[in-house]
Amino acid sequence: MEFAKRMERFETGIFSKLLDLKSARLAAGGTVVDMSIGAPNLAPAEHVMRALADAAMDPKNYIYAIQDLNELHQAVAAWYQRRYGVTLDPAAQITSLLGSQEGLAHIALTLADEGDVVLVPDPCYPVFADGPKLAGAELHYMPMKPEKDFVIDLRDIPTEVAKRAKLMVVSYPNNPTTAMAPDAFYRDLIAFAREYGIGVLHDNAYSELVYDGAQWGSFLRFEGAADVGVEFNSLSKTYALAGARVGFCVGNAEMVGQLAKLKSNMDYGMFLPVQRAAIAAITGDQSCVETTRRAYEARRNYLCDGLTALGWNVPRCSSTMFVWAKIPEGFGDSQHFCEQLLQRTGLLVTPGSAFGPSGEGYVRLALVRTEAEMKLALDNIRESRLLG
Repeated sequence: MEFAKRMERFETGIFSKLLDLKSARLAAGGTVVDMSIGAPNLAPAEHVMRALADAAMDPKNYIYAIQDLNELHQAVAAWYQRRYGVTLDPAAQITSLLGSQEGLAHIALTLADEGDVVLVPDPCYPVFADGPKLAGAELHYMPMKPEKDFVIDLRDIPTEVAKRAKLMVVSYPNNPTTAMAPDAFYRDLIAFAREYGIGVLHDNAYSELVYDGAQWGSFLRFEGAADVGVEFNSLSKTYALAGARVGFCVGNAEMVGQLAKLKSNMDYGMFLPVQRAAIAAITGDQSCVETTRRAYEARRNYLCDGLTALGWNVPRCSSTMFVWAKIPEGFGDSQHFCEQLLQRTGLLVTPGSAFGPSGEGYVRLALVRTEAEMKLALDNIRESRLLG
């Protein structure tokens, strides 16, 4: 059987490979502390779960949704006004996503044809690149360098590449590097996008997970942002609704409309009880957001300080639910280090090379384990003498 040539652009996803390694170790009787995938282990607030449960008990909610509820768009507009100070037209500037991952996989199909250029961060969350690959686009990586605090330098993009680009993907607070960009970057980004006619996608999944008293906002709060781009936001981490798959694309009405049109040919909308849960999350008591942030900040402190005490210098990250750490000296590459870490300590993390060329030399650890589980991992590292 012959398969589509587009499949030659893809390899098996890194998280599937890591799952195979985990399964093999467990089958051999070993233990695993899995910090590879950013799958939240915190529960949603009770009022959110109650809204979902109540709606799920209504037989009328098992029809195809087809479209988003008007109440959902009104709730998203009110949320963006209240939280970010951004005004959105509920009828034209909002569409739901079946999780940000789904939107990231598909938005390039609305902007880029075969051979067009899409600008993606390096390192980046894998689907940032995989979505454009699905569209047949040519990738141009924008390095995020540690000496520049992992902030993209737009001046490094060749003029000829910029002229061919149709879409640019940007994400701060950033996964995997945990960096945050200054306001000046966004003003330059908007000017750059306007000059070259590039659509901007800003992924803002971690706006609530910033630490040490810092605050984060929305790309759309900057003048001209909605003229050139959209923002993806997600309830997965902020409201612990990862499995429910709730995200939103908001901003530029043309870009939102094109993505909504594509989705109307691909799915039948978000399950109505999930829409009700999303409304409850963003309109209800917001104390759960602070509770979640504090939980991740405490885990960050425990893990980073614990690893540093063992001789692996891992500074505290400034945001997100991840830690981006340089591999210790003496290991050839990030893949080799991850394999040794799993084999000798049972700790499973993601090699930085999975996030793009500039990710080599780093690993990403997800703050999705309890302190008791992290203590087990730290104890195992100490006893293994892996770090010398």
